[in-house]
Amino acid sequence: MRLQFILSEIGIGLRRNLSMTVSVILVTFVSLTFVGSAALLQTQIGKMKDDWYDKVEVSVFLCPRDSAEPTCASGEVTEAQKADIQAALDAPEIKPFIQDIFFESKEEAFTSFQKQFGDQFWAAATTADDMNSSFRIKLTDPQKYQVVADVVAGRQGVEDVQDQRRLFDQLFLVLNRATLLAGGLAAVMLLAAVLLITTTIRLSALSRRRETGIMRLVGASTLFIQLPFMLEGAIAATVGAAMAIGGLWLGVEYIVKEWLGSSLTWVPYVDASDVWAIAPILLAVAIGLAAVSSLVTLSRYTKV
Repeated sequence: MRLQFILSEIGIGLRRNLSMTVSVILVTFVSLTFVGSAALLQTQIGKMKDDWYDKVEVSVFLCPRDSAEPTCASGEVTEAQKADIQAALDAPEIKPFIQDIFFESKEEAFTSFQKQFGDQFWAAATTADDMNSSFRIKLTDPQKYQVVADVVAGRQGVEDVQDQRRLFDQLFLVLNRATLLAGGLAAVMLLAAVLLITTTIRLSALSRRRETGIMRLVGASTLFIQLPFMLEGAIAATVGAAMAIGGLWLGVEYIVKEWLGSSLTWVPYVDASDVWAIAPILLAVAIGLAAVSSLVTLSRYTKV
């Protein structure tokens, strides 16, 4: 009997404040979509770091025929200079930081260049003599790039030392800023959701003030009186959270996997399992919003 009464009160409240309830659902949906997007962006960054940092190489580009670098003043790198650089990399104090060293000749560099840019009109004028030979160094720990760079940088025969990780860090910086933007928008929208839920519950409580007064007079407990209002907010917020989860799943499946995944196949993308991993968090946030809003509002507007 009590359950039937509570359900009927919830139905009455939702019908009386239908427009406000729809607004709560939509604002919760938008705000939690931003929260979920921020979480998925961080997950995406983590996947990319785990995959790419393991493949990062330090490239020691040796002097070509014509270079303005002071270390290339004697012209193209000599065999003696190559041996000196190799010896520096093989030194006992540096060896623990290096997993593998691969020497790429000018001819091999030109072959790789042709594979990547051979279809470009400007590549036709490039020859193998224009390429740099290089040492490709895979580190045991990509964070220790500077240790290896300091050993070879400035040596005769070395034109430049590049760390691929720096290129990735620029991309990760952009993604992290996008995460902060999404988080900031989410915070604003969550505040709007709290205010809307509070307003909806207050209007519902005011419209049924006479009924709650009668219930108080016949001995109904505070929880029994407030429970329908609390559930109204929780239902609206949960529907909004469910819509946000569904929207994120659709975005991952059809935008990330099918659209981006078909054009950039070398990137490890987030998938549906990552959406389901954050789904309980989004539901908890929605219910928490409704609970906080309900407690703040009902303590004042259900008093008789």
